[in-house]
This record gives sequence, C-alpha cells and structure tokens, in this order.
Amino acid sequence: MANRITTLFDIKYPIIQGGMVWCSGWKLASAVSNNGGLGLLGAGSMHPETLLEHIRKMKQATDKPWGINIPLLYPEMEKLIDLIIKEEVKIIFTSAGSPKKWTPLLKSHGITVVHVVSSAVFARKSEEAGVDAVVAEGFEAGGHNGREETTTLTLIPNVVKHCSLPVIAAGGISSGESMLAAMVLGAEGVQIGSRFAVAAESSAHANFKQKVYELEEGDTMLALKKLAPTRLIKNAFYEHIKELEDKGADAETLKTVLGKGRAKKGIFEGDMEEGELEIGQISSMLQREESAENIITDIVTAYEQALKNIEKLSI
Repeated sequence: MANRITTLFDIKYPIIQGGMVWCSGWKLASAVSNNGGLGLLGAGSMHPETLLEHIRKMKQATDKPWGINIPLLYPEMEKLIDLIIKEEVKIIFTSAGSPKKWTPLLKSHGITVVHVVSSAVFARKSEEAGVDAVVAEGFEAGGHNGREETTTLTLIPNVVKHCSLPVIAAGGISSGESMLAAMVLGAEGVQIGSRFAVAAESSAHANFKQKVYELEEGDTMLALKKLAPTRLIKNAFYEHIKELEDKGADAETLKTVLGKGRAKKGIFEGDMEEGELEIGQISSMLQREESAENIITDIVTAYEQALKNIEKLSI
C-alpha cells in the first residue's frame, strides 16, 4: 500500500486519524500511530499548556510518526506555533483558514505541512502556499464544513485534477470499502474522523459515544451556516439553532447563542441536550465501541477484500 502519502509520513497504512476537538488526545493519537496509521492531536480544544502535556505524553507513548491538527483561526496561534517548533513536532495539519501565513515558517523548521480544503480552488491556493499535501474534505464530514457543500464523491476527483499534491480524502469515510472508493477517485490516503471519535481511546464522553451509536440516517444536519457550517447531531441545541436560522437570525445572534464551550459541554462533558454535538453522516453505521487497533485492522482487511472483489469485475 506504499504511495506518496505513506512515504511522506513514513507510515505503514495511508490512514490518518482526524485531529478532532475533545476527542483526539494522546491516547487516541498514539494508538493510531502505533498500529500503522498517522495519529493527530486535536489542538483546537487545547490551551498551549494542555497541548504541551499531550505532546510530551505522545513522545513517551509512541516512537512512530504523529502530528497535530491546528485550526488557523485559533486565538493563541503564535503560542502554539512557538510550542510546536520548540518541541520539534514533525507533522502539522492546518484547517479553517489560509495556510499562507504559517506554512513558510513551519517548513523552514523542517515540518511537513498538510492543509484541509473543501474545493479545488482552495487546493490550488494551498499548493501555491507550499504545503506538502491536502486533505479534501467532503460535506458528509462532522464538525466544520466548507460552504460549498460539495460531497466527497464529487470533490476528490476535482481536487486531484487541479492539484499536483498528494490528496487525502475525508468526509463519509470509515471502512475499507470507502477507502478503496477514495483511492479509485485518485486520493492516496484517507482521513477518518467519526469512527475514531467514538473509539475506546477517544477522550469523548461516554454519553456522546452512546448517542452516536444510536443515531440513524438523517440524524445529523448542517447548521450555523452564517458562522461556520457545522454538522451536528439533532438535539435541543440544534433545534434552537434551526429555529433561529429559519427566522433569519444574523451571525451575531447565532454567535451569542453558541457562546463559549458549547462543544466541550456536549462532546467532552456529556450534555446531550444543550451541547454542540459534532459528528459525520457516517455515524449511523457506527454501532459499538472499538479500539483503534481493531478499527485499523478492520479497515485494512476490508480494503484488501474489496480490492479482490473489484478485480473480479474486470472486463
């Protein structure tokens, strides 16, 4: 399964665990890396001192490659960047902003930089900014989404066509079969969020995990489009937001209702009614807790079997 992505990160399988807020701590990231994938710490929900603690625990827990996901709109970016450079972190995934400002500095310190995009236009801009690869994330994904609402099946071949960088597919991918589908479309790796978000090693609250296991088709929807489109589980908070949006509430009103710590309240603290519960559409297929090791083994096994099945269809 060697390709540009496995070579870029020096990993066994082209499987990247999404750096999700309130889920992706050192336990999850190190477990993914130790089993052949690329684990990512989710810095979006960490103060600098918390991230430092997780970085140092990662160094103790694994000698395999790993990285950090940083939303570029993070309010303490300068502190995080300084910390990452000082701690000699080797791989950074950036998202939610333009990679132009920080990519040159990170690369000058020998750091591999990957940026998350939602369109071919942003993929080209990321390539111009000097990143090493892009994550092309379709609108099926959990958490923050692109305003274009382009599905993964449509997005991947378009990004591959207009960008020469290695492409990592994300959004609605949780199995070996969907991984193979992404590869057929031209991706060289996959980033998986939702399935790892409810893994045994995830730091998400047990209430959140159980809620995800009970979801059915259509139980997640895109909301907060006037702020940053976000896929949420339908609960009391979502219904309140939907009511406001249906009445034409402006961004400031939505921002006030959202407040601070809403995702922490739901995902990390377990409030299933008033918390902001971010998860992808694929959640309706996730019905039990699994270890990171079992997830990766299952994905690789299913990928190999699906590949054999495809070969039987050759004309």
